[in-house]
Order: sequence, then structure tokens, then C-alpha cells
Amino acid sequence: MSEPPYLVPHSREEIDILYEDNDLLMVRKPTLLLSIPGRHPLNKDCLITRLRQRFPTASIVHRLDLDTSGIMVIPLNKASHAHLSRQFQERRVEKAYHAIVYGVVRDDTGEINLPIARDWHNSPKQKICSTSGKAALTRFEVLSRARDRSRLLLTPITGRSHQLRIHLRELGHPILGCDMYAHNEALNMAPRLMLHASALAFAHPSTGKWVSGECAPDF
Repeated sequence: MSEPPYLVPHSREEIDILYEDNDLLMVRKPTLLLSIPGRHPLNKDCLITRLRQRFPTASIVHRLDLDTSGIMVIPLNKASHAHLSRQFQERRVEKAYHAIVYGVVRDDTGEINLPIARDWHNSPKQKICSTSGKAALTRFEVLSRARDRSRLLLTPITGRSHQLRIHLRELGHPILGCDMYAHNEALNMAPRLMLHASALAFAHPSTGKWVSGECAPDF
């Protein structure tokens, strides 16, 4: 007997338009909102479906996890989509995230360089694997420390699935509220995943000028 499908909680939070021109949008995705429709018919509500009600030509060029909030760039035409897609593939897009993690991170700065592979026996989870994993690099900076947690600024150099979540777990400091990679204590220390995409920077598809957008976390 198959398990019932997972139905995503419906976020009622609004999508904020941070920037708009003829080629693209920069928006703030709420937590608990899919970037694209899920497979099940009841999981069709998502960021791109909502945006297309107002911007019919909007398309997806990158994603944030369901639980992750923060800034995304949305192309509004095919040329913009192709240009931005190439920048993401060539790792020319600069990204930054804020996270609150379990415990006191000792080093002020550092990096986590561990290869990531799909964990086929525990899908959709990923795993650290030196034989079949793809190179993954995350840099971090401690912004503040408290008794049982630390606030970090994260810069992913690569963009593997669940990279920040699994890298922070391997560092010994899982992200608070992470239901996939945190132990129970860290999971229960926050009402949501404490991970937020706070900045994006890239070359504008039409002008070539460097564009940067920021979106402060609400935690």
C-alpha cells in the first residue's frame, strides 16, 4: 500500500516585489511556498503560479527550497531567461544567505568544502560522498553569537541541492528548524527553517550593468 502524497502547507504570506523592469523581477519568496508547482494537483500553489497572474511571461531560472525564504530573480522574457541561466551555470551570480545555527561557532570565518551526492535510499535528502559527490563549497562568517546559537552569513560558491543545510550539519552546527538534517534539539529551537536568501547580484541581461538586490531576514 503506497503512502499518501505529501501536501505542502499553503503559505498565505504575500510575495513582495523588490524590483521590476521590462526584463526581470526581484521578489521575496515567503517560507513554506514552493518555487514551482509540486507533482500532486493539490500542490500547484507556488511562487511562479502566483506571479504569472500578474506577469504572464514570468519564468523560473533558479529555486529556493520550500522552507527557505528570501530573494529570487524572475526573468520576464526568453532572452532574459537564457542570459540569467547562463550566469547561474557559470557561477557568476553572487548569492548570500543568513542563517541561525545550533551552538557557538568557534571560528569567525571559514569554509566547508565537501562533495554532495543524492542519497537515493533517503530521497529527497542529499549526503556527503567522496566517491560520487559533486564538488560543493560554502564560505561562512559569524555575525553574532549567543549562548546556544550563532548567526551566520553564508556564501555558497556552488549551488548543490540542500548544500547549506548539509554543510552546516557537517560543521557540527545544523540550521535551527531544519527538519531534514538537524537533530531534534536544533529542530525544536525554531518555528521554521532559519535560512534566508538575503542578497543576489548579477549582470543585467539587457544592459550588462551589475545589479544587486537585498532582502533582510525577518528573524
